[in-house]
This record gives sequence, structure tokens and C-alpha cells, in this order.
Amino acid sequence: MNIIIIEDEKSASARLADMLIALDPTFNIEVTLESVEETVAYLSNNKSPQLAFMDIQLADDVSFEIFNKIDVSFPIIFTTAYDNYVLEALEHNSIDYLLKPIAPDRLMKAIDKVKRLENHFVHNKFASLLSEKKAAKSRFLVKKGTEYVSLSTPQIAYFFTEHKIVFLKDKSSNKYIIDKTITELQEQLDTKEFFRINRKYIACIDAIKSFKPDNGKILLTLEPPSNEDVYISKENAPNFRKWIER
Repeated sequence: MNIIIIEDEKSASARLADMLIALDPTFNIEVTLESVEETVAYLSNNKSPQLAFMDIQLADDVSFEIFNKIDVSFPIIFTTAYDNYVLEALEHNSIDYLLKPIAPDRLMKAIDKVKRLENHFVHNKFASLLSEKKAAKSRFLVKKGTEYVSLSTPQIAYFFTEHKIVFLKDKSSNKYIIDKTITELQEQLDTKEFFRINRKYIACIDAIKSFKPDNGKILLTLEPPSNEDVYISKENAPNFRKWIER
């Protein structure tokens, strides 16, 4: 089994690697990574592993940001000293959630769970099962003032957050409140039509009027116009270019 370890404490990643090899000498620890940026760069340029062990607090951000920058289709075992991220971990390919310090018997149970799930699915298509998403939603319920409106997805230009509230802006420049998080919306939209720009924006391809490079990042011009500059990070720029010129 090809495994990557995403952990910013070298002693912790080395201990985990030793424990894994002790459990099964055939395990191949491909690489250990320490940050969101390093992980995104590695996964963008290498074949996906069969399993990843992922710490939640990394050197530059929480590891959930990795899922906002690239598509992840392999199972994850989260490792952390904190127990308050369980629900969020379940949204991101989580097979198990191990609290540090990791006990050998607990690690063995997590590995056994992965193997049981692999064996359960015909022809070992575990990764494809994880990447498979529910059918995209065709309508969203939104609020303007005291009224609720049902909008079809062809009417939507983009979603964005402002003062911790999520808004939908339609193609006629009307602005509505929507009772969903940006992450929830990302999971419910058609990825051929909508792209997660950054942690604040998801845009429809028709709403992207133009874009230009800006110090490695990409600056978008949206239509209808946004009230702020909207950037795609340097790490996410290659994924955006592939998406928009598919």
C-alpha cells in the first residue's frame, strides 16, 4: 500500500512511519509533507496515494484547506491532538480519526478498517467510490429580506462570504442570503460549471469575464462585478486553468 504522511512535527511523522512499517513491512511510505502548500504541490504533480495520514494543524494552516485547493480522491486517516475537528474531518474522505499520541493497537484497527473497506468494494475501486459525488443540485433556496426564493443553478453567477454570512449573487446582480457554508455548496454543485476560487468564493464559469496573472496568482474579473479583488492562489492556479479550458 502506498502511503503519504502529512505532519509538521518530524518526530511524530518518523514515529508514525516506524509504526506502520512494523505493522506491515510491505507498506511504502512515499513521502512526508509538512504544510498545506507543500502537500498541494506534491499532489498536483504526483499520482495519488492509496492512503494518507493527515495531521490537522499543519505548519501554514489547517489541513482542511488542502481540500479547497485540489480534488482529493483517496482515503484519509486524520491524526491530531484535538478532538474538536471530528465532524469536519468526516466531510473530507475520513476513514478514521486518531488522537495523539497514537497507540499501536488503535493504529492497527484503523488500518484494518481501510483494508476491510477495500475488500468490500468490487475490483478494489475504493478511491473512485470516495470521489464519486451525489448528483448536483439544480435549485437553491435563498432569502432576500423576509422572502424566500428558489433559484435554478443557471441563474447563479457566484457564491461568496461576507462578514461570516454566505451570499448568492445571480446573473442579474441580485444578492441573496443562503443558509449553507461554502464547503457544503462546493459538494452540491456541478464541478463542470462551478469552481472553488478560494475560501470565500465559488464562481460559475459563465460569471468569469476575464482573468490575468498577478505575481503567480490569478486575478479574476467577475460579471456581475464583485466588491473586492478576487484571486486564485498560486497553488490552485494550474487546476483553474485546466478547468476553464477543458
